[in-house]
Amino acid sequence: MANKKKVVVTGFEPFGEHDVNASWVAVQELEKLGLDETTDLYVREIPVEYQAVQGLLPALWKEHNPQLVVHVGVSGIATAVTLEQCGHNKGYTRLDNCSFCPASQCCMENGPDCIKSVLDMQTICKTLNESNLGVTLSVSKDAGRYLCDYTYYTSLHLGRGCCAFIHVPPLDKPYSSRDLGRALQATILEMLQLLEMDHSLDQHCNNRHEH
Repeated sequence: MANKKKVVVTGFEPFGEHDVNASWVAVQELEKLGLDETTDLYVREIPVEYQAVQGLLPALWKEHNPQLVVHVGVSGIATAVTLEQCGHNKGYTRLDNCSFCPASQCCMENGPDCIKSVLDMQTICKTLNESNLGVTLSVSKDAGRYLCDYTYYTSLHLGRGCCAFIHVPPLDKPYSSRDLGRALQATILEMLQLLEMDHSLDQHCNNRHEH
């Protein structure tokens, strides 16, 4: 099909106490399920390293020029699939898998403190919680000031807000990998539908590369 939409979805490698990172497992389940026939899905595992993120994300946006990028991370305290509304620039003091953190403790020198997604996460959350998905969703405005938040902020900047971040709980606490894959599929399809319904947002996300 001509003019297929492109969506990039990423998960993270293991870190800390997460010997198996539920985010990457969930993304692999999503890859098996696919999205729909109008959308090409690209998946990528991201290192839990600040410097790797700085190099990898611009390359991903440039290579695929996607309508939407969705990053998925694991949260040890989450019990629901959590949609993050915004990414934050400052407060990065936790060491990554290479025992490194930015000297500036921020993503971008002189960048705005917070960048919001163009997507209204409350609307998406409400729609999916009223469906028979069997997985509960919630909304957050704090992605945690570690690689999840760092990645989200960087990608929101690169994509002019045409980006989302989803936190998943650890596997089987309470959802299986298949549950999480289904939840990602339903959530991303809802995000794409929302973009299409709001033509101004759709145009914004499609024309990003022309600016």
